[in-house]
Amino acid sequence: MAMMAVWQGLQGDSSSGVNARLLMIFVGVVAVSMAAQAIVLIAAGIAARKTQIRILEIAEELRERANPILDNAEVLFKETLPKIRTISDNLVEASTVIKSKAREFDSTLTDVNIRTRAQVHRVDGMISTALTAVGALGAMVQQGIKTPLVEALGVVNGFKAGLDVLLSKSRGFANSASVRNKTAIALYQDDRSGM
Repeated sequence: MAMMAVWQGLQGDSSSGVNARLLMIFVGVVAVSMAAQAIVLIAAGIAARKTQIRILEIAEELRERANPILDNAEVLFKETLPKIRTISDNLVEASTVIKSKAREFDSTLTDVNIRTRAQVHRVDGMISTALTAVGALGAMVQQGIKTPLVEALGVVNGFKAGLDVLLSKSRGFANSASVRNKTAIALYQDDRSGM
């Protein structure tokens, strides 16, 4: 309406005939652009409606496909929840039992270790005592065999020295017999001191 008022105001002026034509062109351009805009908006609305219908179809299809999956998941969840709770409770109980058994095993191993060390110490003492006794026995046996041998050697050397002395007197070799006699006595004393 405002356009009509402007149109009538411009017709009264003849000098502005040119302006009136420009105004008419302007109004025509505005009318064409508004018509084009209306067509674009209608086309956009139609396209939007088609897209909306397609999206709704896809959503309905997804809902139809997802409903059985969700129903199955809900049933599965309801069925497995008690089992999961039971498994969790069993794991907690098993963990407690394992911890207590591990403590018992540790105390048993500690006790066995202490007893084993005590036994090893006893066996070590027994072996040391036995080795000491065997060494003392060996020394006694050696001394028991060596002493009579040395004494027998001393007697034999004394007898030999006596024979040498008797033989040397008869032959006149008193000097060499006395040297031999001293040598035999020295050997006897060396054997006695080596025991």
